[in-house]
Amino acid sequence: MIQVPHTYAEWAVVLDMFRNKEDDEAVLAVMKQGTIEWQSGVAERFAKRLIDAVNVRMNAASDKFQKDMSRSQGQERAIVQALLALRKEMAFLTKAIDLPALPEKDRQHYLQLVRSQADNMQKSLEDSAKSDRSGKMGSIVRNHRVNGF
Repeated sequence: MIQVPHTYAEWAVVLDMFRNKEDDEAVLAVMKQGTIEWQSGVAERFAKRLIDAVNVRMNAASDKFQKDMSRSQGQERAIVQALLALRKEMAFLTKAIDLPALPEKDRQHYLQLVRSQADNMQKSLEDSAKSDRSGKMGSIVRNHRVNGF
């Protein structure tokens, strides 16, 4: 059982688990219940650790998507699965960064960072799909949006 974090040290343990994708659902549950005293020094370290963990996960999701796409060999089903897996991870990261322990202003800012990244991924996929003259790839990308959460 994972301890609900209330101090920076406890949060560090939970955020490391989150970063390493250890038991995502249990980690998310305790992150939502956690609290932290939002004071100078602690706030900055906590925010940096949280953002770093989210960035590691976003980069890993993007890398996995690239691998899945290169293995798909143009098969629609494999492409759709890769898009849905990427969307699922981005949606999870949105939930994970929307923490009650964060002040509202910071929370909204961090949420926007994740949403913007998902929007950028979607735009990039749509731009790449334009090179497919059949239009099939564009249709797949638009119908299985990475930012559709």
